[in-house]
Amino acid sequence: MGSLSDIGLAAGINILSAIGFLLAFAILRIQPFNDRVYFPKWYLKGTRSSPRHSSNVVSKFVNLDCGTYLRFLNWMPAALKMPEPELIRHAGLDSAVYVRIYCLGLKLFVPIAMLGLSVLVPVNWTSETLEKTKALTFNDIDKLSISNVGKGSDRLWAHLTMAYAITFWTFYVLYREYKVVATMRLNFLALEERRPDQFTVMVRNVPPDPDESVSEHVQHFFSVNHRDYLSHQVVYNANKLANVVDKKKSLQNWLVYYENKHARNPEKRPTAKTGFWGLWGKRVDAIDYYKNEIEKLSIEEESERELIMNDQKAIMPVAFVSFKSRWGAAVCAQTQQSSNPTIWLTEWAPEPRDVYWPNLSIPFFELTIRRLIMAVALFFLTFFFMIPIAFVQSLANIEGIERVAPFLSPLIEKKVVKSFIQGFLPGIVLKIFLILLPTILMTMSKIEGHTSLSGLNRKSAAKYYLFLFVNVFLGSVITGTAFQQLDSFIHQSANAIPETIGESIPMKASFFITFIMVDGWAGIAAEILRLKPLIMFHIKNSFLVKTDQDREQAMDPGSLDFASSEPRIQLYFLLGLVYAAVTPILLPFILLFFGFSYLVFRHQIINVYNQQYESGAQFWPDVHRRIIIALIVSQILLMGLLSTKRAANSTPLILVLPVLTIWFHIFCKNRFEPAFVKFPLQDAVVKDTLERATEPNLDLRAYLKDAYIHPVFCCEAQSFASMEEDVEEKNPLVPTKRTSQRSSPSNSKHASELGTHS
Repeated sequence: MGSLSDIGLAAGINILSAIGFLLAFAILRIQPFNDRVYFPKWYLKGTRSSPRHSSNVVSKFVNLDCGTYLRFLNWMPAALKMPEPELIRHAGLDSAVYVRIYCLGLKLFVPIAMLGLSVLVPVNWTSETLEKTKALTFNDIDKLSISNVGKGSDRLWAHLTMAYAITFWTFYVLYREYKVVATMRLNFLALEERRPDQFTVMVRNVPPDPDESVSEHVQHFFSVNHRDYLSHQVVYNANKLANVVDKKKSLQNWLVYYENKHARNPEKRPTAKTGFWGLWGKRVDAIDYYKNEIEKLSIEEESERELIMNDQKAIMPVAFVSFKSRWGAAVCAQTQQSSNPTIWLTEWAPEPRDVYWPNLSIPFFELTIRRLIMAVALFFLTFFFMIPIAFVQSLANIEGIERVAPFLSPLIEKKVVKSFIQGFLPGIVLKIFLILLPTILMTMSKIEGHTSLSGLNRKSAAKYYLFLFVNVFLGSVITGTAFQQLDSFIHQSANAIPETIGESIPMKASFFITFIMVDGWAGIAAEILRLKPLIMFHIKNSFLVKTDQDREQAMDPGSLDFASSEPRIQLYFLLGLVYAAVTPILLPFILLFFGFSYLVFRHQIINVYNQQYESGAQFWPDVHRRIIIALIVSQILLMGLLSTKRAANSTPLILVLPVLTIWFHIFCKNRFEPAFVKFPLQDAVVKDTLERATEPNLDLRAYLKDAYIHPVFCCEAQSFASMEEDVEEKNPLVPTKRTSQRSSPSNSKHASELGTHS
């Protein structure tokens, strides 16, 4: 697999594809009718006006300024011009820290690549082991790898020394980056403007009480046990209502479409079929049909609202509890509330935009069962996906297949066809197989019951990383080796098979090079083109837009897809660390990915993406942990590889590296991770004191009143009776419906729930 000509053909195809995408982007982005597609962030901020307001009819649609076509690459320096503090204010800390991951890749791999290319490549190339071993299938790329170094050779000490250099350089870079990001997070939280989640905790598994409703029970418990308690908002199971509202909105869009269609041709009333997607069923007047359907849904919506407001069963044992100070919220969120650790479970509330409302209605006892089922499902999904991975590897190893099945040779004998199949097809086929996977994994995370969008993204990212590690990395190596050395496996003794595998693992570098070019070069260039949002915007603009407000809603700025993009970055970290001491020729391809991605995503964050939430870079510990895992995997694989090279003396030396890496991870976890999990009480007091001094008349109750109301009730927040009134501060007694709380025996089931009040 993967001769230099195959790699060259794949590189040519992907470079031309990337250049084509970039040229198309450079032309499309400067056209006035595409302005809202490529600069939606500035429209949402209200700092950009449409260039289509020009008096010239043609210039409303086409850019007539020839100078802008000559400066078509000016977006690149513009993407790098905004300093990081301004980027944080403009796009948020999550976005700024996300692009630092690409920068981290450059910091890590530039020195490693320079060292590997200047030292290891000559060491590998000047050996002639593969040329003397006729039983193995190899190519020019393999001659640059450790596979070309003979067994027991003193040259292997260069690879061992390289492993130590990589490990300690990775320690240095990761420590500095963790320290910088932790400091950025603490500064961001200290300087951040007031937000509802700074004063609010989410309480789950509120225990039932025979005398009080959920709302009364929450108020009673926190009034007794927390002096800074201010108010609370119970959570209603409004999932059915939300579905009705979404369906109604969809029908309203169709109504607008048919009304616009009728306005363009008043002489003919539009018609539609009532069946699935309008493909079959009775043909009716479209405008009248959708008006009637919307009216029916409006009645159903009102009925469902009344049911929720009057049915106590609609109230879930979950509440958002707000406090008078950040200090009070921090104490509550970071402490155990009851002697029974399974009730009154508190955690920091997600910011209002970050709440995933459908999962708040899931009973707490179901969560463990759901997560167990999804863990089993993930195992089987990962296992069965080995089948398409094996198919991809069969494409990538034509020479090996020809040895076993020579009757296929006439089909792939032509050099150009063979180079295309080996150099380009495996990467693009694997990319296609992975397209639907993030959506499947996100659905599984939602079933697990996570209550925030950021939490869903982090859990989905963990699943996706595991999947990429097992299938794309291990699966490609194992199945590819099996296909590539199938003839050797058949004719060798069982004792010789591990040696064959050990020598063949580095040979998969050529496959991963093609994958990097497809996914990391052409794929990133396609990201900046935004072809799907471009098409959807013009479809909506043509059929659904009546006003400027409609046009704003037609924009789809999107956001950073952390659940799929971060694991993909981690795959490149894994490949770089694994192959740095084995086949360093792969590193320039990875460096090009990190550099190009940094440029593209910085541009997208500045001009396009509008983040759904802000977590304050809470994902960074996951980023650090996965790089540590990649480093340990690289050390273990190198240890196994050296053992097949009969370098037994190196085993104790390389065994030290995983131990040091685990120690380093524990050190960083204890040193920095608390900054991403907890909010320091000292910082909370400072921020509260400053706020009281600068805003002595702040009405915090009014500020928090509607913050955590379900979106379907926001339009009628005043009538919904959402926030509970606080008891008067001067009243030492807490109102309760219980007849005599003091008469309850000491071992009453309510005693540990309510605490004591003297």
